[in-house]
This record gives sequence, structure tokens and C-alpha cells, in this order.
Amino acid sequence: MWIGACTSTIGTWMQTSAQAWLVYDLSKSSFYLGLDSFLAQIPIMLLSLIGGVFADRSDRRSQLLKSQYIQMVSAFLMTALYFSGSYKGFWPILVLSFVVGIGQSFGGPAYQALLPSLVGKEDISNAIVLNSIQFNIARVIGPTLGGLTLASLGAAWCFGLNGLSFLAVIWSLYIIKVGYVPAKSNEPILDAMKEGIRFIRAKEGMEALIVLAFLMTLLGAQLTVFLPVFAREVFKQGPKTYTLLLVCAGSGSLVGAFVVAAIGKVRRQGRAMLVILGLLGLLIIAFSFSKWLPLACFVLFLSGGALLASFSLVATLVQNISTDEMRGRVMSVYNVAFRGGMPVGNLLLGSLVPRFGVSTTIACSGGALCVVALYFLLIHRRISYI
Repeated sequence: MWIGACTSTIGTWMQTSAQAWLVYDLSKSSFYLGLDSFLAQIPIMLLSLIGGVFADRSDRRSQLLKSQYIQMVSAFLMTALYFSGSYKGFWPILVLSFVVGIGQSFGGPAYQALLPSLVGKEDISNAIVLNSIQFNIARVIGPTLGGLTLASLGAAWCFGLNGLSFLAVIWSLYIIKVGYVPAKSNEPILDAMKEGIRFIRAKEGMEALIVLAFLMTLLGAQLTVFLPVFAREVFKQGPKTYTLLLVCAGSGSLVGAFVVAAIGKVRRQGRAMLVILGLLGLLIIAFSFSKWLPLACFVLFLSGGALLASFSLVATLVQNISTDEMRGRVMSVYNVAFRGGMPVGNLLLGSLVPRFGVSTTIACSGGALCVVALYFLLIHRRISYI
């Protein structure tokens, strides 16, 4: 399962990096770069709660398989469209980004609910970190292969290789043994969603974690989205520099994942996560105003580690509070918050970058992230005690 997921994620990162450069290169607009990410993420905000209900009343593996098929077909459609040369614009990318988002809105809750059923409760934290490690191995390898493929063969090949990569995870899903299969239910979807919301509100600190997950991606995950703008407008370079920046961020995330795995279950994980989140905000500010590429790469490396560590810790806290019967719905709400911050931030910052410049805009998001971390550390302190 781990190898299949890693292969698929490498392919996804190949396409994501090539797609971001292609949209920006064809449109010459940071707004459309943000719009592409917005369209890929907005279905997750709209449909993940329904996906969580299905994950708690049906075979999670089957639901995840359907999601993989949707994403694979979309990648092959983009391959055929651009490889044939029949379309030179970027609008088909925007449409298919939305379709992929629909698939992920059902696949995300199913995957997050399925993961703990493959290991014991005591190993959930390590399973999340292992998943983060495979994600960030892919985040290093994917953009590197994507950049090389984009520069030498073109974007269509990145789309095609991504489509092929889904075969590995589909094969893995067919052979794994699942420890927990939800009981079927005829309960109305709306009632099941309300039950999940009540569960979240009843658990100490869970609401604050959901809000924080939204703010983390709203303010902390935007730096990677706008790296093409930094590469071209700040450093006056092309795809190779953009790939270098992606690799630095991914390498930092990989190191951060290993550090979290080595530390294990620390005391007051909530407090540790908030401290790291504040550090991430400072690193984003430092990168935004760095004009020397080697220094920018080093700061980006550190920010990648801080980003991964904070994301892993908040996911671990949510998983530990959840139960098997409610996990799909809880993780769907978490998924909406965590993934929902991305499209809002993409669209908001994408509209502000042309007016204020990419450095000032991203620095302000980093400053706001510092304020969020201080608020939860000093004022709303429930997370600090978890």
C-alpha cells in the first residue's frame, strides 16, 4: 500500500508542478494560477462531508478505488488533449482540475478513515508520519522528474506518467486486508452529517483543531502555490529554478517527517505544534524578502520541515480523538477545513499578488500565521493542553 501510494503521489506531484508552470506560462497571470488551485480544491469543501458519510457506511476501499479511477482518467484525458496538439489554451486544465477535486472529495475521507484500520491504535501516529514521509519523498522526486520531463518532453508527458502512476495504488488497494469495515446504514445523509458534527463539538479541543487546520492551509500552504511567480518575477529565472525551489521545500518536508518520527509521541503535542506553526510564519516572511537564491533555498528547506511537522501533529491529534465508527465523518470535516483553506487562500492571494507584489502578499500571510499561533498559545489555550 505504501509503495503504491508513493508512486501515485510522485505522479501527482509531477503533474501538479508541470501544470502550475503551464497555466502560468499560458495565461501570464498569477490570478489564473490561483484559480487553477481553487478549482481543484473547492469540490473538497463542498462534497467532503458527504464523502465522509459514505466512508462510515460503505466499504472504504471501494470508495477509494473509485476516486483513483476518476483521477487516472482525468490525467489521461489531459494527456490526449495536449499531446495531440489540438488545444493550446489552459481552460481544459481548469475544468479537469475541478473534476479531480470531485474525486478527491470522496477519496480523501475514505483514505484517512482507512489508514488507522490497517494498523493498531497505538501505531496511528507512526502511520500518519509514514504517510507523510511517502508524501514528501514524492514531493522531492515528483517535481524533479516533472521539471525534467517538462523541460525535455513537454507537459503532456507529465500528465501521462501521472495517469500511469495510479495503476500502482489501484493494484495495492485490491490486495490489502482491511481490519475494519463499516456496517451498512440507511440513516439519511443529513442526519449522519449532523451526528458527526455533534461528535466533534462534544470532544474537548476538537473544534479548535478543525479551525486551526483551516487557518494553517489558508495562510501557511500558499508559499508553494506561488513559487512559479517567485521564480520568474523575483529571481528572474525559468522552470529549472522553479523546480529547484520545489525540491528544497520537499526536501525540508522529508527531513521534518523523519524528525517527527524520531521524536515519537512527545508531551503536549498541541503546544509543540503551535510553536512550530509560529516558526513557520517567521520562515515564510524571511523567504518572501530574500533576494539571494541560495539563502531563499535554505529558508524554504526549513519552512518545508516546519510545514510538515505542524501538519502531521494536527492530523495525529484529530485521529487520536476520533473513533472507528465516526472516523469517516470526523476526517471529512477535518478534510474540508484542511483542504478548504487552500482554495480560499489561493483565490484571495492570487488576486492580491498583482496589486501588492508576491513578496509583500506572502509575507503578510506569514505574519498572520504567527498571530494565529500566538492566539492559540496564549488566549484560546485548549489545544496547548492536548
